[in-house]
Amino acid sequence: MDKDYSPLTLATIRALNDKLYEKRKSAALEIERIVRDFNNAGNTTQIRQLLKVLGQDFALSSNPNSRKGGLIGLAATAIALGKETTEYIPELVRPVMACFNDADSRVRYYACEALYNVVKVARGSVLPYFNDIFDGLSKLAADPDQNVRNGSELLDRLMKDIVTESSSFDLVTFIPLLRERIYTKSPFARQFLVSWVTVLDAVPDIQMLVYLPDILDGLFHILGDPNQEIKKMCESTLGEFLKSIKESPKKANFSHMVNILTAHSQSSEDLIQLTAVTWLKEFIRLSGRSILPYTSGILTAILPCLAYDDERKNLLFDADNKKMIIEVSKTVNNSLMKLITAEDDSDINEQPDSSEPAEDSASRQTVEKLALPSVIDVLSKHLLHNSTQTRLSVLRWIYHLHMQIPNKMFQHVEELFPVLIRTLSDPCDEVVLRDLEVLAEISSSAAGRRHSIQLPEHIKNLSVAPPGSMNIYFIKFMLSLMNLFATDHQLLDDRGSFIIQQLCLLLNAEDIYRTLAEILLKESDLKFASHIVQTLNTILLTSKELFELRNRLKDLKTEKCCSLFVCLYRSWCYNAVATVSLCFLTQNYKHACDLLQKLYPFLLYLATYKYKLCQWFL
Repeated sequence: MDKDYSPLTLATIRALNDKLYEKRKSAALEIERIVRDFNNAGNTTQIRQLLKVLGQDFALSSNPNSRKGGLIGLAATAIALGKETTEYIPELVRPVMACFNDADSRVRYYACEALYNVVKVARGSVLPYFNDIFDGLSKLAADPDQNVRNGSELLDRLMKDIVTESSSFDLVTFIPLLRERIYTKSPFARQFLVSWVTVLDAVPDIQMLVYLPDILDGLFHILGDPNQEIKKMCESTLGEFLKSIKESPKKANFSHMVNILTAHSQSSEDLIQLTAVTWLKEFIRLSGRSILPYTSGILTAILPCLAYDDERKNLLFDADNKKMIIEVSKTVNNSLMKLITAEDDSDINEQPDSSEPAEDSASRQTVEKLALPSVIDVLSKHLLHNSTQTRLSVLRWIYHLHMQIPNKMFQHVEELFPVLIRTLSDPCDEVVLRDLEVLAEISSSAAGRRHSIQLPEHIKNLSVAPPGSMNIYFIKFMLSLMNLFATDHQLLDDRGSFIIQQLCLLLNAEDIYRTLAEILLKESDLKFASHIVQTLNTILLTSKELFELRNRLKDLKTEKCCSLFVCLYRSWCYNAVATVSLCFLTQNYKHACDLLQKLYPFLLYLATYKYKLCQWFL
């Protein structure tokens, strides 16, 4: 034998290389004996030489039987050393770890067995190599060989016991590896990882909650595993984390987790979505106004959840889960809305409270600041959503924002206004009504009086000005409404009366009629003008919403009432019947008779023409 394998005897070397387990086992017993002798004699040099031979010449050999012999020899050495094993951890652990990736499944199994024996003796002394051991175990957990998986499970349980009882476990170093491995697709590896997260979270001295943002996304991915056992295991772990957050909210980093939750709130998996929105609900309750900077992301996730989606293509669809998602989403939506108050409308240049330290004030303002531009962008997009409930919720949000922070909202009103006008064509009456409430609030808000907009040239030449209780956006609203009716005659026929009547309830009816009449004076499409006047006149004569306006026009006792009659009369002239009926309403009977006399020849001609036309068709 050319190579020096001392202090091993030739017989021991042959036995370690033998293919039979019994002979390798007898060699291990011999190694255990000589190591005890060396240890009792304090001969560390010979022990290290032996470990070098076992680790390099056997465990890393190209011969699988030699590798098996090296592994059993290393295990025997650790057993013989007992407490003294701590002095030789690198020499014992590294060669065994190298065999975790061996192509031979039996070698991998013996590697698990060998490291189990080393760890059983060394206990906490192996923790400096914990990451390497964990990395190897995470791969062995998904090993195709059942025996290898069984062996790794035994070692895994032992490592968990050691970590649980140790006070020197380095969690900071471990978290990056856990964060990387947690995205595995293997069900065995996922089960292994979740079990470790659960164990670590249960240890009082280990603050897993602090590092939850690093692994939360991965846990939600595992929650979507098709294996029900893994799914329930992960759900339970997430439930324990949420319980800990409720008990110790100051330890939770809400800002680092909220974006993860908003992403998973849009999942196609009901359980993931329900869990994510439930967490969001608790986050809003626990963190309060500090969650405001993330409002746009939360709305992006929550708004689509507010109604059933019957076309959802999900084989795992659960109606009960979906109902819970909707209810929790409503709670999230309402809770988030309540966080925005009139105090948020303070001017950006407003001086902070002098009694509050400057640093604290700046920090508080940064943390609690609502990112309004991004919120407006989200609301604008979701106002076009196919769900009626979502569109209604968007309009409630816009209305709430205008009520609470009107000054800030008017900085973005130009972005919202066109979308709000288009929403008047919505097929749902409830949406149109809510939209009118928003537009009415914009038109009458005192905050809007500090803003100016560019009106069309043909309007500037008229005496159209915002009434005393309105702002310039009232004029823009009326102009936009007329343009909408002009381009969509079907909307005028189907919903025109409904829209005008509701507006008269929300705003001053006289202001609406006077402004529309002034705008109509410059209308070039005579057919449309006649049509809209006919609609306005019918509402004026029959609608209960305009009862008071009708009474004022009947008497014409004041100069203001007379001015209104003149204003309406000029535009009502687009439609002969409407003009005459307006005269009758205002008790201008003589003028009504004069008009009828002038119109009689034309009306007679029209009646004759219609009669002849009917005869021709018959």
